[in-house]
Amino acid sequence: MTASKSAETLGLIAGAGEFPELVLRGARRAGLRVVVVGLRGCYDASLPEQADAFYEAGIARLGRWIRIFRRERAARAIMAGKVRKTRMLAQSRWRQWLAYLPDWSSIKVWYFRTPDRRNDTLLCAVADEMGRKGIELVDSTQYCREAMADEGVLTRAGLSATQAVDADLGWKIAREMGRLDVGQAVAVKDKDVIAVEAMEGTDAMIKRAGALCRRGGWVLVKVAKPDQDMRFDVPTIGPETIERLAEAKAGALVVEAAKTLVIDRSRLVELANKHGISVVCREDG
Repeated sequence: MTASKSAETLGLIAGAGEFPELVLRGARRAGLRVVVVGLRGCYDASLPEQADAFYEAGIARLGRWIRIFRRERAARAIMAGKVRKTRMLAQSRWRQWLAYLPDWSSIKVWYFRTPDRRNDTLLCAVADEMGRKGIELVDSTQYCREAMADEGVLTRAGLSATQAVDADLGWKIAREMGRLDVGQAVAVKDKDVIAVEAMEGTDAMIKRAGALCRRGGWVLVKVAKPDQDMRFDVPTIGPETIERLAEAKAGALVVEAAKTLVIDRSRLVELANKHGISVVCREDG
């Protein structure tokens, strides 16, 4: 059912994964009209038919996002879903320009408004540019609070004594990585760090950790940044995370409660129990 034109309009910038759909459904339940800008090559094919209005745009077409939301009278917007920066680095500079055709707004952000290219730096600059044009980028989780991780053990089994020690070490390291805006996840086995997440993302890091620790049983710790901006880059886990961990022979997953988005919780728990992977949500401290 399409929302009334008189309803407040929310803009949604949709990357890959199920997070954008969670936001869309929650916003619609709240009575909002949702206008989606699907990032080319990223968004799920089911989104266009669920949105009240749908537009496709390139990931380097910030000016187009802004024009769409202004035309659709969306004064607030949410950014949800994955965008892989590694796709850009796989190409030379001139091929990047040809592939993404950045508009002037994106060029200003990329070359003149950011001292570095880390996620928080870029995304804050994007939010500032949108704000200058009258569009407020807001908390990406506000319409799907029910999907946030609660403190406690999700699976039948909790952490073993050795896994708990590894989790404590991984937690300290992951928090420091987050403070530096490097990554949000770390793999630990027997009080030794196997792998840390950087630009490649959690899935690629899990695969690398599995290749480095073939005997398995290692612990993945994934946390929010100490000053996590809930507008973007919120830690997310789902059934696919468990499948990747199972393939890499991981033994446990530890995430931060209240700051981590859990996609399809029942299926995640079912798979974790099936593969013997403990899933624990803990608070900082």
